[in-house]
Amino acid sequence: MKKPIYVIGHRNPDTDSICSAIGYAHLKNAMGENAVAARAGKITAETKFVLEYFNIPVPILIDDLYPQAKDIMTREMVTVKPGNTLRELGQIMTRYGVKSVPVVDDLGMLAGMVTVGDLSKRYFDELEMQDLQEAGVDYAGLLRTLDGVLVTGEHLEKQIAGKVRIGGARTITMSKSIQRGDIVLVGDRETTQLAAIKQGIACLIVTGGAEITSEVRAAAEISGSIIIQVAYDTYTSARLINQSIPVRMIMQASVVGFKPTDLVTDIKNIVIAAKHRFYPVTEAGKLVGLIDRDGLIVREREQIILVDHNEETQAVEGIEEANIVEIVDHHRLGGLQTGEPIFIRHEPVGSTATIVANMHWHRVVDMPSDIAGLLLAAIISDTLFFRSPTSTNMDRQTAEKLAQLANLELEKFGMAVLKAGAGLNGLSPSDIAANDMKEFQMEEYRIFISQISVLEPDEVLVKKTEVLSAMEGLRLKEQADIGILLITDIIKEATYLLSVGQAKNIITQAFGPEGTDGLWYLPGVMSRKKQVVPPLLEAAKQQSQY
Repeated sequence: MKKPIYVIGHRNPDTDSICSAIGYAHLKNAMGENAVAARAGKITAETKFVLEYFNIPVPILIDDLYPQAKDIMTREMVTVKPGNTLRELGQIMTRYGVKSVPVVDDLGMLAGMVTVGDLSKRYFDELEMQDLQEAGVDYAGLLRTLDGVLVTGEHLEKQIAGKVRIGGARTITMSKSIQRGDIVLVGDRETTQLAAIKQGIACLIVTGGAEITSEVRAAAEISGSIIIQVAYDTYTSARLINQSIPVRMIMQASVVGFKPTDLVTDIKNIVIAAKHRFYPVTEAGKLVGLIDRDGLIVREREQIILVDHNEETQAVEGIEEANIVEIVDHHRLGGLQTGEPIFIRHEPVGSTATIVANMHWHRVVDMPSDIAGLLLAAIISDTLFFRSPTSTNMDRQTAEKLAQLANLELEKFGMAVLKAGAGLNGLSPSDIAANDMKEFQMEEYRIFISQISVLEPDEVLVKKTEVLSAMEGLRLKEQADIGILLITDIIKEATYLLSVGQAKNIITQAFGPEGTDGLWYLPGVMSRKKQVVPPLLEAAKQQSQY
């Protein structure tokens, strides 16, 4: 399946942002794309009501788009165990074409990493066969390395303690060179085989596929010697024995690794310094992925479609790390830049959902009743049921058509949506201060503007002191110069404006002096986009000229 394209609205999403993301994802999927609706913050009570009304799940939450180790790692890995032999390691590297392999124990816990370089160094610094006793080789590993057949013997997990010898033709010489506990390689010479067993050797390796007589077998069973029959000749067997060394003897136990949540920006600096090719990713010590240095450098960015906004200050954190492929919006242009030409649908209507609905019809894509209902709710919410000055005839006509598709009574459903969004529903002062918050860069001023639409403004104004305190905390957190809260009275079609920050002269220039109760009363003002942002922008421009 193709990597998904995330359709996402602004931070602190409202109903239009959420429903338009769902509706546009439906359109893209119907056109053959793998689109996923997402959100950049928690949903409001109004949005919750709408989603539950149509039994639509809440879109996935994307806190930020800063890529993490889990986003670039591969989960398909070839691994080896510490007890695997060097020959098995070499076979795995050849079979899968890999040059670096994680070493894990039986529980999947990372024990180390082993590379082609480690393997090469082993052969450049090749140990003599007599040193196998110091390399932690056991008889089971020896048997696997030689592709041998166990003729007799047990306790193959026991580590080799003696030296490896080549059995000669003269038994007198053997009696002097072979010690108890040694390993002897010998071909089709029964006399030599019996002489070696008589010396008390630990293991007899019969090479060349030679037959093993009953006398040799009986002698070995009496002495407790292990007999391994191999098809290779003596010389080849002697060379292969060195490959029976376990991986643990050459692996790098201390490795540079990462956690799934480590940021790619932090990983890059470490990778540049370490200069390895592969890096393990572990969670609680367990190997969960592998990062390829090349994949880190040319990583695939997330594909993002922005709906209901086009300003970087309103976009999900880390948007600069993603690849914006489309924008569908109804707000002012906010200066967002892209690396390549992209598709933009931008119209001066009251709701992004109006655009999304008409794109369905323009492209002759069937719209199910639940999607129609979601888009209708978004139009009602963003136009305050056509009371907002941003509302257009196109919004109303689209809403009427959507109501028919969703089999809804427009007036009744519209009031239900407004009522769901107008109540405080136990919102704390901090929730009120951040409700539907959007950030703007106006000249040198960074301003956040929140808005809450209510039927009874006094329910908010009675908490003015606590709300102003929460706004100041939010302003400091967001590093904004000015914080504004719009308390919009749906019935009287007016707005109360609360402000924090040191640049109130901009607000005064835009809307006149504040009232004696420390707030501005703006009759007829309902739209942040059309009636609040433009005069603030003009005031900010004039201030910057002084």
